[in-house]
Amino acid sequence: MAKVSIKPIGDRVLVQHIEEKEQVRGGIIIPDSAKEKPQEATVIAVGTGKKDEQGKNVPFEVKVGDKVLISKYGGTEVKIDDQKYTIVREDDILGVVA
Repeated sequence: MAKVSIKPIGDRVLVQHIEEKEQVRGGIIIPDSAKEKPQEATVIAVGTGKKDEQGKNVPFEVKVGDKVLISKYGGTEVKIDDQKYTIVREDDILGVVA
């Protein structure tokens, strides 16, 4: 896993989508523009955390290296050193893939 020069803040998490292998069925190749964004991703970095009503930090439920499922349309895509990443709120993470 490469070191990334961005650190999310607050309850945000930096993830990188796990690309599905291209499958050809019946000789038809689906162009990238028509493919859905994958929902499975790897956690690259976590933010500083959110605070509860008393001002205490709430620990993240995910850690760097976890494979997670994220909501289909959540997050903001960024490109760093020719790599695509997505910054999502921890609430946009649906679960950890065991």
